[in-house]
Amino acid sequence: MKKQDQILQEWSAQLIEAFELQGTTIDIDAILSLAGDAAHSIVRPAAPLTTFIAGYAAGLAVASQQATEAVAMESAIEAARRQCPTGDVASPSTAEVQ
Repeated sequence: MKKQDQILQEWSAQLIEAFELQGTTIDIDAILSLAGDAAHSIVRPAAPLTTFIAGYAAGLAVASQQATEAVAMESAIEAARRQCPTGDVASPSTAEVQ
């Protein structure tokens, strides 16, 4: 039986290939950590939403040449993590949602 880490690495590689992002490095642990922070400090469904928005922001920063890929991903993950409440009660700021 494959270990979870191996499965996630293979899944990431499959997605990178499917989206033609060869050469892209993914920090699986950082992404999962951010997802955990969002799930435990907001609500569980915030995990995929948070990681998607952070990834989208990183992609925009790279596409507009504001940052390198590594810097954009690290910055987006940290910016999203700072938005996660640290107290027991989740009360995120009102976000613009369409």
